[in-house]
Amino acid sequence: MLPGLIFDLDGTLVDSLPGIAASLNRALAALGFPGHEESAVRGFIGNGSLELARRALPDGADQAAAVEALFKDDYALTWASGTSPYPGIPECLNALHAAGHPLAVLSNKPHPFTAEIVARLFPGIPIDPVLGQRPEIPRKPHPEAALQIVRQWQRTPAQCCFIGDSTVDLATARAAGIPSLAVTWGYHDATDLRAAEPAFMVDSVAALATIPALS
Repeated sequence: MLPGLIFDLDGTLVDSLPGIAASLNRALAALGFPGHEESAVRGFIGNGSLELARRALPDGADQAAAVEALFKDDYALTWASGTSPYPGIPECLNALHAAGHPLAVLSNKPHPFTAEIVARLFPGIPIDPVLGQRPEIPRKPHPEAALQIVRQWQRTPAQCCFIGDSTVDLATARAAGIPSLAVTWGYHDATDLRAAEPAFMVDSVAALATIPALS
């Protein structure tokens, strides 16, 4: 049985940094706070939109909820201008599906954005389920959402593989008992990923289809 593949979204399947940074900076500016370069916002991504807002605020500022609300309103209208699949990802997903791997997406991005981005950027690719951050389910690295996917597929955790670009993804996999695969083209530094001891680590999209965990 080929493993079911659970993918993170931002930094793994799509480069969303330009869109996230632009919306975040507009939200900050609306409340009188300074913005950030994309290189700084890169380090804010991975723990959901509220944590994104908290990390973007100056020390001592307590307006994360207001920044998050403005960010979400702006991002809903503008994400498409700053979000695109990494080169080769659509073809890779199609090839993995054709080979017999079930595909899923699990993100800490709010669920409506996650579902819309996957539907618009990967049309026709059977990715099911697609799950973003939902109020009733703890966000990654809590294992519950990942285990929901495992149960939906009627598999065991060992029969799946969690693929992501962050230590949050690797911690999620570990908590759920799912083998992990780290990709280095996203928003976490390779040294941090290596220190988290994923089962596998790849540096290119082409390598996704050739490593032992996916063969």
